[in-house]
Amino acid sequence: MLRRTASALLVLVAAGTATACGRAAPDATVAADARGPIKVWLSNNAQEVRWGRQMVAAWNERHPDQHVTAQQIPAGKTSEEAISASIIAGTSACLAFNTSPAAVPTFQKQNGLVPLDDFPGGRAYVTGRSGGLAEQYTSPDGKFYQLPWKSNPVMILYNKKLFKKAGLDPEHPKLATYEEFLKTSRTLVRSGAAKAAIWPSPSSDFFQPWYDFYPAFAAQSGGKQLIEDGKPRFDSSAGRQVAAFWRKLYAQKLAPQEAYPGDALNDGKAAMATVGPWAISAYKNSVDIGVAPVPTAEGGTGKHSFSDEKSVAMFSACENRGTAWDLLKFATSSAQDGTFLETTGQMPMREDLTTRYADYFAKHPTYKAFADQAERVVEVPNVPGSVDIWQAFRDQWTKSVVFGRESTDTGLRKASSEITDLLNEYGDRS
Repeated sequence: MLRRTASALLVLVAAGTATACGRAAPDATVAADARGPIKVWLSNNAQEVRWGRQMVAAWNERHPDQHVTAQQIPAGKTSEEAISASIIAGTSACLAFNTSPAAVPTFQKQNGLVPLDDFPGGRAYVTGRSGGLAEQYTSPDGKFYQLPWKSNPVMILYNKKLFKKAGLDPEHPKLATYEEFLKTSRTLVRSGAAKAAIWPSPSSDFFQPWYDFYPAFAAQSGGKQLIEDGKPRFDSSAGRQVAAFWRKLYAQKLAPQEAYPGDALNDGKAAMATVGPWAISAYKNSVDIGVAPVPTAEGGTGKHSFSDEKSVAMFSACENRGTAWDLLKFATSSAQDGTFLETTGQMPMREDLTTRYADYFAKHPTYKAFADQAERVVEVPNVPGSVDIWQAFRDQWTKSVVFGRESTDTGLRKASSEITDLLNEYGDRS
């Protein structure tokens, strides 16, 4: 399969490296203290835009001499490609409040990011807010080129109405183990309650493993990343169990092999979805939602999942970095994090999340499960070539797990070999 997104980013990196050599960047020492007008980028999520506008308005009211302008990330096939292109052109905003950790190595290689450690108290601020979770966001050189901002820990959302229609208990669904999940899935489909038990996208996009394989691997492995200590860790007992489980879902026609042109859970075509809390508001008027942890072979509680996190990054084109740093701290303060939680239902990456905002979770019990899960999340590995690595994994997963063209064990073994080669290749480039 063509690695379109990955290849495009690689071309951008090469071009960006060459362009950066001929473009004068702001003097880092001067820029670090400089204050004045800045521009920030937000995602196109309507709730995040609403939060961002109030945050910027609150800042501007207090700092009229350091005016902040906010807009959505420029249009592109993906946010990552749009940001990468802006680094090359020298047109990046000072801050982007929707930075994918998987793209940070690419942006860093383009010399597009400012290490937050460079600011007085920078490292202490990042670790103080996110606690032990922060370590996953350090780059290979030991610095923070991103502030872990908000997570959407992946769990199982299910349609209580369809469970009841299938004769299942919607308040106590049996989904904890692989065998329970498969049995429940068969009941949902064979009863005619839903066309699919679960319907993740079978597409070859590099990020799709984050919504089928990776949450399950995080749970089954006890919180391992795809790559640790420079080596792939998924061709293991845990990885093989996860792949075999998903292969059964596809082989038994419980998960379709074709893409759905919409939202299968919202449309009543699928009874379950692997998704984070951002989706709850989208379903509140159409689906009676229940929440359950991602299953494991043996079941149990306290398992990990994938964070589906987005960070805030500062870009090297920024001239008034003093203002950008102050705004970053303002936007991730306890007060603004509380407003963000209220506005979006997404989880600020705070160590004290459940205690600081206990009243919110008492009023919104559906979100409480995600807040608990947010304490046990696994991030994508911060390694050079991250996008290509995920694409290599996805290509083998699609072939072996989704379509069964080879055994799942063979697929994992080939993916591990390819990714080892990529790690070596990118290591040689460093």
